[in-house]
Amino acid sequence: MLYVFQQDGLADAAQNAEPVVEEKTLSLFDLMFSGGLGGQIIIVILFVLLFVAVYIYFERLFAIKAASRVDKNFMLQIKDSVQNGNIESAKIRCAQSDSPVARLTEKGISRIGSPLEDINTAIENAGRLEVYKLEKNVSILATIAGAAPMIGFLGTVIGMVLAFHELATSSGQAQMGALAEGIYTAMTTTVAGLVVGIIAYIGYNHLVVKTDKVVHQMEATAVDFLDLLNEPA
Repeated sequence: MLYVFQQDGLADAAQNAEPVVEEKTLSLFDLMFSGGLGGQIIIVILFVLLFVAVYIYFERLFAIKAASRVDKNFMLQIKDSVQNGNIESAKIRCAQSDSPVARLTEKGISRIGSPLEDINTAIENAGRLEVYKLEKNVSILATIAGAAPMIGFLGTVIGMVLAFHELATSSGQAQMGALAEGIYTAMTTTVAGLVVGIIAYIGYNHLVVKTDKVVHQMEATAVDFLDLLNEPA
């Protein structure tokens, strides 16, 4: 009898138990692409801009790091060769060191015998070319940093237009589900645009700092080389 009572109690408890409510989760992918066709197109554009920004950042970062590597004894070896009149040896040493500093020094060495002003001008012109190479495609990052948030805000405007259009065509009786597409477009594109813009902006400024260090290195080398030529024989 006790066993039957326990069975009845368990059955009543099971009947009175509240139904289990499953939590509905929304993945990031679903969230980003739940804004209708207009929002999806803008999200795809922003993803392309993000890929371009990341690619340019790492490509330029590795290139700038490679350009900044200079042997600490480089200028000492050049100084010894020039002072000993061994110009060809100095040129060979510059050719062996594939860096902006070495190319600037080689340009100056090739002008030895010309007036000092001409040598300085040649080094400055070579320096401009090296800076241009270092800054190649970096301006694209700045463009993406400014354009991505604007594209995101464009999606915001499109989403709000869709939402208000739905309200207007339904005489103010639109269901929340019908407005969700426009709201998703407005919110997700704004977030995506800002994220891409922030990443591109940080990457651009980091590359600018790295480039400035290499430029400073080239300027210091040019000054050392000109001082070498000004030293009394």
